[in-house]
Amino acid sequence: MPAIHLLPDLLINQIAAGEVIERPAAALKELLENSLDAGATDIAVQLEGGGIKLLRVRDNGRGIAKDELPLALMRHATSKIASLNDLQKVASMGFRGEALASMAAVAHLTLISRTAHETHGWKVDAINGLVGEPAPASHTPGTTVELRELYFNTPARRKFLKSEATEFAWCEEAFKRIALSRPDVAFSLQHNGKTIWQLPATPPGLPLYEHPLHGLPAYPTSGEETGVRAGALNRISAILGEEFGHAAVGVERQAANLSLKGLAALPAYSHSSRDAQYFFVNGRFVRDKVASHALRQAYQDILHHQRHPAFVLFLDLPPEQVDVNVHPAKSEVRFRESQGIHQFIFHTLQQALSSPIAGTEVKETSKSDSSFRRRPEPSAFNQLYSGLRRNDGTPSFQQQNMPLSAAQQQAAYRLWEVQTENANPSQPPLVSGGAIFPPDKGGSRGVAFHASQDEHPLGFALAQLSGIYILAQNTQGLIVVDMHAAHERIVYERLKTSLDTEQLATQPLLIPVSFHASALEVATVDAEQDALHTLGFDIAQLSPNTLAVRAMPVMLKQSEAEAAARDVVDELREFGASRVLTERRNELLATLACHGAVRANRILSITEMNALLREMEQTERSGQCNHGRPTWFQLSLGDLDKMFMRGK
Repeated sequence: MPAIHLLPDLLINQIAAGEVIERPAAALKELLENSLDAGATDIAVQLEGGGIKLLRVRDNGRGIAKDELPLALMRHATSKIASLNDLQKVASMGFRGEALASMAAVAHLTLISRTAHETHGWKVDAINGLVGEPAPASHTPGTTVELRELYFNTPARRKFLKSEATEFAWCEEAFKRIALSRPDVAFSLQHNGKTIWQLPATPPGLPLYEHPLHGLPAYPTSGEETGVRAGALNRISAILGEEFGHAAVGVERQAANLSLKGLAALPAYSHSSRDAQYFFVNGRFVRDKVASHALRQAYQDILHHQRHPAFVLFLDLPPEQVDVNVHPAKSEVRFRESQGIHQFIFHTLQQALSSPIAGTEVKETSKSDSSFRRRPEPSAFNQLYSGLRRNDGTPSFQQQNMPLSAAQQQAAYRLWEVQTENANPSQPPLVSGGAIFPPDKGGSRGVAFHASQDEHPLGFALAQLSGIYILAQNTQGLIVVDMHAAHERIVYERLKTSLDTEQLATQPLLIPVSFHASALEVATVDAEQDALHTLGFDIAQLSPNTLAVRAMPVMLKQSEAEAAARDVVDELREFGASRVLTERRNELLATLACHGAVRANRILSITEMNALLREMEQTERSGQCNHGRPTWFQLSLGDLDKMFMRGK
């Protein structure tokens, strides 16, 4: 048996490289983090062959002094920690002192650096772990690290690398993660001589409400935080695209020493993979099980189980409350109060996604528990109707009668207000079917209503299209609502609330609905009477193979009694009462809500349509149906003008 002996330094470094530098993207991540720790404000990356042939990172940071250059390439040499106390509250991105030594063991490494007080830079080369003497070199203040032929001396390891395109894709992803975390730093990326990314640093003090993406957080607080928050939005827009911004809601909450900020996309923007999920802890991109579980739970009620949400979120907390020394790649963390962190993330994100009409609500909040606000935007509508204003200055307008019964006089919604200032005082208003119609100057009768976006962001109904969609008008233009999907969400949320408060109202049926059932279904009904009553059903056995529904929840339609009862009985038979009323409760209620929602091809009056719009504005998560699909879309007047080429 071989005797125990010490491993040579080169082999030790090559072993470490297998953990720290598994591919070019890992090397790029380490070098970018070193640049950020050095205080760089401008970082340039050049790649060739997906980073395998060449990986160069140049920054304008503090630089490394001549005497420290050889030391920087040695294992466990770092300027970032000096004691166990420092390790327990790491504030820098890097701290292990392994990355450069590992790179020098598996690639041709050149390190050039210059500090601010030196007249020129110094260069050292390292091949096979052997570090040369520093030599003078021309360089601006900062540092350049160049890696050539990664894994040239470990061909077995190099065979595990993928194609050039694949390795570049991983490098680009590492680049984007770092760039998202620091909008105050300028980044550029070149591959094979072609510029891929050019991301300028955000000027300090940029007003948050000037951000071009609609629906993003607005109304800055003050000082330095304003520029950072605004810059984060600009950087997110540049990397993930404006489509993400349009589909996202702002997330911001601070409680004690915890802070969570960023953007979370609505379910309509969901992906088939997790490629648009960016979660940062103290500026460090991580994959954490606690956070991932909290985020999944926040989305589980509005997102289809086969889809994945998109978000860019930044969690900040004191360094001593999180352990970043879990894995050599520093991609995993461990929280000291994991349960508290889980609840904080879950409730913050759930609150942001639970806004009745996500992205349109404007509310004042305190500094300790705040939400982003959308900036009121000028619209063509406001300009068009700027002359029609009430005495208090709020805009109003007339909806004229339409000959095709798109707007029914007798179905005017109760919240519509009379525009009295344009009426003839000598002529009394006309009354028809409980609605008041003041005469206008042209003599025709119209329905006047208050169109405050803050009060009613979904506006007021105009017509019904194909028995499926509700067309409504708000201050921005046209709203199109899927009435079944919207009503399904409303019924679902009502059922959840009622069941939570044990106040699920039931309604006896005038004529019980009977249906044929199997022996197993009959036995299930007999055994699970308590669970059925909890869910609002009264189902009895009429014969060995017949069941009768005698009562059901008020929110469900009598016409759906048999289908709803079958679904409940099937769930109880397959999973049992305890699971149905706990872990599978929401799935069952979602199914029942589908039965209780208004069906396609049902003709609604204007009153009913407006009632549905008001319910949507007051119901949490009403922007998505129970399957994560959107329930409504907005078409602005500008969009309509483009379609009809107005002004061209």
